[in-house]
Amino acid sequence: MTDDVKETFASTSSTSSVTSTSGVASASGASGGRRATGGGSAPPAPAALAAKVRTLAPSMTRSMQRVAEAVAGDPAGCAALTVTGLAELTGTSEATVVRTARLLGYPGYRDLRLALAGLAAQQQSGRAPAITTDIAVDDPIADVVAKLAYDEQQTLADTAAGLDTVQLGAAVAALAAAGRTDVYGIGASGLVAQDLTQKLLRIGLIAHAPSDPHLAVTNAVQLRAGDVALAITHSGSTWDVIEPLRVAFEHGATTIAVTGRPDSPVTQYADHVLTTSTARESELRPAAMSSRTSQLLVVDCLFVGVAQRTYESAAPALAASYEALAHRHGALRADRGR
Repeated sequence: MTDDVKETFASTSSTSSVTSTSGVASASGASGGRRATGGGSAPPAPAALAAKVRTLAPSMTRSMQRVAEAVAGDPAGCAALTVTGLAELTGTSEATVVRTARLLGYPGYRDLRLALAGLAAQQQSGRAPAITTDIAVDDPIADVVAKLAYDEQQTLADTAAGLDTVQLGAAVAALAAAGRTDVYGIGASGLVAQDLTQKLLRIGLIAHAPSDPHLAVTNAVQLRAGDVALAITHSGSTWDVIEPLRVAFEHGATTIAVTGRPDSPVTQYADHVLTTSTARESELRPAAMSSRTSQLLVVDCLFVGVAQRTYESAAPALAASYEALAHRHGALRADRGR
């Protein structure tokens, strides 16, 4: 069965296959499904379209990728096309075009065309889309610095543009009210998990980031309604992260997934999904490493949001932790002065 035939069938099937406005396909967890769909989310702004394409393209079929790449590469030209014209241009079907528009977060092709027209107007005003250049083995160190800085900036901009603020607000509310928070991450994502727990601890909240997968699962068993479990995984398919989130989900905890793949397995057990972007991969910089930048941005957004909601207790806790460590920094300066 070809990609177009599959997509035509999917577009006419039951509502369980319809994608939500956040770009996340509806799914149910093993315990019956408790997924939040991000209701009330508005379609992405024109500036977020290119970021959305970069984030979702790896999980699309080949024919949908052709449509997504066409609209991101030539928004002005595609904005002038009917759904039939774009299908002919990309060698796909009308069903594929409509399904791609929905996956990108637009209710239909008409809404996508409006966004394309807006993006084209922005580009004509002098804000052309940036093109990331891969790092070569023989690049001078000055070029490496410039390219990395550029990629980091683009990654942060893409993540901010594509972040669903409805889902973010719900996640912040859950964290602020949580009796306890467990954060799961492996490898580079594990470092981000530790960063979040350190921040939450400094404002007086109970948080853990177990580095051992077995400990993560046994801790998850103890979570209940009112607690929060948060999984951080760029691929969304790391079993050592999915398993404890599933256990927490089944025990009634509110679950959050921070991932670069909004249709990945981890989202089946997430009440709230926060999508990250990533810099373009290269031989010297795989996605698992470059994704950390966007994950840290999401973590900072979560932390600041929680600190705002719990300001009366968070501010004194931050001051107390700073004061507790101040003498150590002072001792270091004294030793250097000798």
